[in-house]
Amino acid sequence: MNIIGILFLIPAGLLGVQSVEIYTEKPPYIESCRIYEPEFTKCSTRSIQAFMNQVTKGIPEIEKSFGQIDPMKQEQLVFKQDNSDVASIAANLTEMLISGFGKMVIKESKVSKKDFSWLTKIYLPKMRMDGMYKMVGKILLVPLRGAGKIVLEIDDLDILMSTKTRLYERAGFTFYNVTSVKVKLEVGKVRTNMENLFNGRSKEVEEGTNQFFNDNWRDLFEALRPLVVETVERTLLDLLHKTFSIFPASFFVEDIPNSLTLYGRKSKMITD
Repeated sequence: MNIIGILFLIPAGLLGVQSVEIYTEKPPYIESCRIYEPEFTKCSTRSIQAFMNQVTKGIPEIEKSFGQIDPMKQEQLVFKQDNSDVASIAANLTEMLISGFGKMVIKESKVSKKDFSWLTKIYLPKMRMDGMYKMVGKILLVPLRGAGKIVLEIDDLDILMSTKTRLYERAGFTFYNVTSVKVKLEVGKVRTNMENLFNGRSKEVEEGTNQFFNDNWRDLFEALRPLVVETVERTLLDLLHKTFSIFPASFFVEDIPNSLTLYGRKSKMITD
């Protein structure tokens, strides 16, 4: 396995010049698939599952740029939801720790022959978010104003992930530039606990409110759905962007074209 260090401009609109290492030989834990063969989706699903298993075990170059995958860290999320039927809140979440992606199951991995974007079905047995929150507003007609610890647990999380990519060349290889991630979520059950909901004025009311939210978890999730969606999208975009700046796309799709062939014009080439 060869890895080379190169200096390049990151092509996803990120500022600055960074030095990264890229793989120039395919490691044994990646299974290559050919997109024009009939069983490609099955092969791709199997390949991505095995690769994510290895990411969970640890790939030094990914951990160096992204950090540990399970649990993952997110520094801050500013959230607003304005829907009079469900919720009207403004929240600031910090020191977020997201657990559960280490046990992800890739149910299906499709790649478009037209633009090589992805449609991926992912299942998480459980996802948990721990962090600190500041919140003002209302959820399910309950007025809230508080700051403290928050825990959100989701069982049986199904994620339909739509990923947009742009091919580009670097050091003689074709790479994916992951430009956007959009997700749709379905959940089995949601549990939450928010400490200091009413700035500590009544512990009994705080406990009763948390119990009310858990008894009405479906409505609670709809109120918090944009927050969870944004958290999952941001986490996956960061992980995928950094991962596929290290591993050439041809390691996964053996017969992927270069950008000139796909787009009909020469894409910016980055060399070492």
